Amino acid sequence: MTGTERAAPPAAANAEQSTGAGPLAGLRVLELGQLIAGPLASRMFADFGAEVIKVEPPENRAGKGVAGGDPLRKWRKLHPDDPSGTSLWWSVQARNKQSVTADLRSPEGQEIVRRLAARADLVIENFRPGALEKWGLGYETLRALNPGLILVRISGYGQDGPYRDRPGFGAIAESMGGIRYVTGFPDRPPVRPNLSIGDSLAALHAVIGALMAVHHRERTGAGQVVDVALYESVFNMMESSLPEFDRYGVVRERTGTNLTGIVPSNTYPTADGRHIVIGGNGDSIFRRLMHAIGRADLAEDPGLSSNAGRAARGPEVDAAIAAWTSTQGLEAALAVMAQADVPSGKIYSAADWGDDPQFQARGMIDHGRLADGSELAIPAVVPKLSATPGGTRWLGPALGEHTDQVLAELGYGPDEIAALRARGAI
Repeated sequence: MTGTERAAPPAAANAEQSTGAGPLAGLRVLELGQLIAGPLASRMFADFGAEVIKVEPPENRAGKGVAGGDPLRKWRKLHPDDPSGTSLWWSVQARNKQSVTADLRSPEGQEIVRRLAARADLVIENFRPGALEKWGLGYETLRALNPGLILVRISGYGQDGPYRDRPGFGAIAESMGGIRYVTGFPDRPPVRPNLSIGDSLAALHAVIGALMAVHHRERTGAGQVVDVALYESVFNMMESSLPEFDRYGVVRERTGTNLTGIVPSNTYPTADGRHIVIGGNGDSIFRRLMHAIGRADLAEDPGLSSNAGRAARGPEVDAAIAAWTSTQGLEAALAVMAQADVPSGKIYSAADWGDDPQFQARGMIDHGRLADGSELAIPAVVPKLSATPGGTRWLGPALGEHTDQVLAELGYGPDEIAALRARGAI
């Protein structure tokens, strides 16, 4: 790893210690982003043991009265007993990270970042292209200080191209990348899931690219830039949509609850006003499904023995399944499907996760402790590694909680730190 060895940061006051150091212990990550894509990428590094230092703008930076910290600190539902109004999303998004305040628009803040980058393995940022260069923090500058540095850049449209300078949000990326076009019902406008899918997909691509760059550096010693565009991360998930259009002129459209060309795979109503999802699209699975719902005629129909035949008669197959599910309560229908070994499930909300035996058996509900001492249920770390699992060591820190500690490690004295704070640089 680049830079000199340094002691692990002390656990925050609200720490929930996990066992083991994690597979990424010793890897140093400097996070310069905010909100979703960049911070989610660095959170995944932190979850598996990397030391992640998050740089945030200070309160009232440079005396301009600007609110400090990552805006995500105030997004979504707020903790009712927290006078700071800190978002619960922040508790998860910033878990296992250290928070350092520095004004990137000030020379002093830029110098802090240069010192941090000189001893980092990765820098993850999701500002508009050109912002780092404007602040004297571009890759060429940082690489001169640290030749093995890997700079992960996440933006709406990438670091070049005619759209480079446009503001890029996840919602726009989802639209441009194609996922919005195919989501919803054919007789209604495209819809979005009530999640930031475009940002999350970009974060996953950033982590994949960063780990590949780390592997390359271990063999060659050379760093590089990982350029992640939100719209390209969505576009990468569009399966065969492009070759289908290129060869046949077919545009994949919105199909509501089913999946184009794969039958049966749909959502069906139950007698108690709920819904069951059934995936019976394997040939042998389809036969078991049809026998289970009393439609042996369809199970043995030669025209339905393969997916191609079923796709041609999709409405007929779905109607047969829906006619049966409409006579069954949800739990009864699930029991029949389980007995027939047919993939099925109910549609979960957040209220369903905690009581589900599979979630419990897999330890998917973790718990952390907030600054006020209360316990908070949070998603556990995935994927699960048998020898070096990740975990939650502490929840999202207070703004600037680690500033003094980290600056002291960089060589700043107490008087220098006090002067920087007085000038609004930290």
